[in-house]
Amino acid sequence: MGFAGDIWPVHPSCEAVEGYPCYPNVEALPGIPDASFIGVNRHTTIDIVSALNHIGAGGAVCYASGFGEVPDGQVLNQDLLLAAGTMPILGPNCYGLINYLDGVPMWPDQHGGERVERGVALFTQSSNIGLNLTMQSRGLPVSYLLALGNQAQTDLANVLEAALDDSRVTAVGLYIEGFADVPGLERAMRRARAQRVPVVALKSGFSEQGARITQSHTASMAGSDEAADALFDRLGIARVPDPDTLIEVLKLLHIHGPLAGNRLCSMSCSGGEASLMADAVISRDLVFPEFNPEQYQAVSETVHDLVSVSNPLDYHTFAWNHEADLHATYSAMLSCGFDLSMLVLDFPRADRCDLETWQPAVSAISRAASDTGAATAVVASLPESLPEPVARQLMAKGIVPLCGLRQALDSAEAAAQIGAAWRRPLPDTLLPGPSREPLGPALKWLDEWQAKKELSAMGVNVPRGERVASLEALQVAGQSLTFPLVLKVCDAQMAHKSEHEAVILNIDDPQALTHHGEVLFARYSQLLIEEMVTDAVCELIVGVSQDRAIGPWMLLGSGGVQAQLLADRAVVLLPADAATLERALMSLKTYPLLTGFRGAAAADTAVLLQVLENVGTYALAHQNTLVELEVNPLLVRPEGKGVVAVDALLRLCKDA
Repeated sequence: MGFAGDIWPVHPSCEAVEGYPCYPNVEALPGIPDASFIGVNRHTTIDIVSALNHIGAGGAVCYASGFGEVPDGQVLNQDLLLAAGTMPILGPNCYGLINYLDGVPMWPDQHGGERVERGVALFTQSSNIGLNLTMQSRGLPVSYLLALGNQAQTDLANVLEAALDDSRVTAVGLYIEGFADVPGLERAMRRARAQRVPVVALKSGFSEQGARITQSHTASMAGSDEAADALFDRLGIARVPDPDTLIEVLKLLHIHGPLAGNRLCSMSCSGGEASLMADAVISRDLVFPEFNPEQYQAVSETVHDLVSVSNPLDYHTFAWNHEADLHATYSAMLSCGFDLSMLVLDFPRADRCDLETWQPAVSAISRAASDTGAATAVVASLPESLPEPVARQLMAKGIVPLCGLRQALDSAEAAAQIGAAWRRPLPDTLLPGPSREPLGPALKWLDEWQAKKELSAMGVNVPRGERVASLEALQVAGQSLTFPLVLKVCDAQMAHKSEHEAVILNIDDPQALTHHGEVLFARYSQLLIEEMVTDAVCELIVGVSQDRAIGPWMLLGSGGVQAQLLADRAVVLLPADAATLERALMSLKTYPLLTGFRGAAAADTAVLLQVLENVGTYALAHQNTLVELEVNPLLVRPEGKGVVAVDALLRLCKDA
């Protein structure tokens, strides 16, 4: 790769390696190396790291495996960290890094990249996935490739900070399997946002769900992958589903950066392609806006009379191979102010066909993009239908080449998501990360009465009621309450009372109360009697739990017995301010119920948001002991009447 500095092989017995004089050990080196690649077994790796640290070397890649990822490697992992001291090390169990900007391949295998002047950085927890990404032939310029391995010392946040020190890095792509330092990652992402460096991630696997309790809706409805989604949303990292889209969105971010919005236009010379584009945005947060009268007129003046002007636009083949006519149409479309303008253009196979008549379209869109300054993409409906030489030609003109309709629209959506995240105010406080002490397996299960006492203390309204252990106590309690009443079993081991016929609603008189009390006391020793809330406009579920890698999170969703059936939920990380919580509520399908659906009363959302903040504050204050808190349902009443938690579940560590 044309590295201009010194290269010093070290081997105990070889005199030369590939023509370079070889040195028997670290101590024999003619100077202090800035960076070292250590490709020896795990035990010798520790000795060499210690020797490099002793002479003040700049840092080292630890290629060997067999450290923290295997049972007998835990002690070796600690020895490695002690040997490194303050000297940075990468890995162990990783391929290393390639600096394509300065020609530094500290890498033990083939790769498909080349020297560039600027480009995107790729940081992966899998060395092989990183290697595969370099083999793309889609025109993506890569500035750095770095495999993180075990992240024993240097983690994702560290390397992201390092990339931000280099102004030649235009965007960052991540392949993530787990999170080592969530607060550090948030700090790095705040800096990335300040420096306008967008980040996109491909995440696989599931971090282990902290203290998973399957009896509750919260635990069974939201797993750690949803906590990861919430983390990406908070940090402004766009998540993509596959390596294909990762490459495409990085090209888009490299050329145009995050998009200002989700308003697109599409141009093609085929009605089929226009229809496919129109259909593809239905399931995405993207739109093809209709033209206003001025825009319609401007586009109409550039196309044949038989063309029906719409967005997406099928401009037919009347102007094909006529650069001036194509330029006029493309310019009119790009002048409409869309956030991304796309020309659908599949190129023929170069080995069997002639590309000559495609060049006028390339030239026309290049001129139109230059004239208007609009964010522009050329999209091939099939990934293989956009040759790399053409992709590079387009990128040199400031046009992003996108390979595949699905990948293109996923990329536009991801770039728009980052743009939207950057426009939101930053949270006032950083994430705390997971509890420093792992939550123990021994649990203290509070019954509903006890859980509601905790809720009341944190400022959450609960129904008037009483816990009773006899029929006589039940009858006495009923005399001080207002009908209709609710009678339910009060047992810490019972999470879903309705499934056990252990809750009775709409009790209208003392005789009915006595009857139902006799039935339930025949099976259970303790009951809870409460006044029934009859004016709720919406039922929500609010749950708090912890992810062992990410930290505390809150689930919001449609509540009651339909909580799991509707799968209508959102997850936010804690702490969460009112704006974040409101945005989560607005994402729910049941949100219209809160705003007055079909003439119904609007909900008391102000009190609701305050209650949610109170629950989040409680969860953070008890992070080291709280295993899980769930309110289901939380009844939201009409404006001015507040909210009421009518059922609650609370699990704490035994020593809480």
